[in-house]
Amino acid sequence: MTIPSVFKDESKLDINYIPPNLPHREKEQRLLMEFFSFILRCPERMAQRVILTGDVGTGKTALAQNFGSKISSDAIKRRINFRYVHVNCRELRGSLQPILHRAVVAFRSNYPARGYSAEEILTALLQVLDEENAFMIFTLDEFDSLIEKEGSDAVYKLTRIQEMRPNQPQRLSFIFIIRNLDPIQKLDESARSTLQRSIINLERYGKTQLMDILNDRVSMAFDIGAVSEDVVELVAELAFTETGNARFGIELLWRAGKYADAEEASSVKAENVRFAVSNILPGLRRSELVSLGLHEQLFLLAVARYFKENNEVYVALSELEGVYSVICEEFDENPKTHTQLWNYTQYFSSMGILKIQVSSVETRGRTTRISLPSTSAKELERQLTDYLDLMGRTE
Repeated sequence: MTIPSVFKDESKLDINYIPPNLPHREKEQRLLMEFFSFILRCPERMAQRVILTGDVGTGKTALAQNFGSKISSDAIKRRINFRYVHVNCRELRGSLQPILHRAVVAFRSNYPARGYSAEEILTALLQVLDEENAFMIFTLDEFDSLIEKEGSDAVYKLTRIQEMRPNQPQRLSFIFIIRNLDPIQKLDESARSTLQRSIINLERYGKTQLMDILNDRVSMAFDIGAVSEDVVELVAELAFTETGNARFGIELLWRAGKYADAEEASSVKAENVRFAVSNILPGLRRSELVSLGLHEQLFLLAVARYFKENNEVYVALSELEGVYSVICEEFDENPKTHTQLWNYTQYFSSMGILKIQVSSVETRGRTTRISLPSTSAKELERQLTDYLDLMGRTE
């Protein structure tokens, strides 16, 4: 029996997957290729050092690895013996010796992991490159970890190694990946001067850019029609609020897909996204619910009920008013005015519970659309209902 799934290839959402194309990083890709184009024309004549900076989720690692794959392919076509080696310094606790060992084993798979100092391994690396008539771009990801552990001396040795080989072929280039340049400012002047030559800064993604990235992954990872444009927009909005973090958005898509599969659903619903994000980010706490006034709680209950019962990302305030009025009848309360409900909406938006969009509609003027981006509607309804029932029993 085949288990139904919304996925056609969920590996395309894995954190280690590098897509063949990187939407909205074409300029940076071209710039990297320009900086290292000498490898394809005259590899012996020079070496290069480039720093990639940017916040978490701006695509630094994906950009470097995608570039490494492309330049490696071009080098093969030109019969140049070239290796691209990518190492995460934090995974190796910022220690230079095992970091350099990763580079050597790209050519000598049986090279001992212990017994040699960092200086000896660096010398061995250059010797191997000479013997193989080979060239390397060595990418040090999370470079700040190495700076914190090893300091200026290690950086100086790495970046000045070619100067210790006068009149010898230039074989070793570097890409340093780091969130910002603050750790580099802590280095002494001699080490710092060798680094700050070519810097590429990756700006945070905007919401529209995130939607393009997510749609690209949806097309690779999900069955056709399994993820609607509204759901992609919701995920993009959540990723945008997390400093434009594309990685967060991709992980959120995967989690929402898994929750949809657990329900044996044919598509990913907005509630799957809300449930997924509520298990990653801190949601609405019970103490916050208790502190609300009765009609604030009733209005929030209307929001929860609507999104629980409707597979939609947004709802007009006018529709919520109808649900709220029905709930007021259940609790024998007179509904508040439209203006008061608008104030509630603004208040919950400031708390991060609701998201407001004001859109123009040709025939009706401006319409307020409301979403519940990061709290499960089902869970919110349960908490509010339990609390309101408890208060009713204690009165």
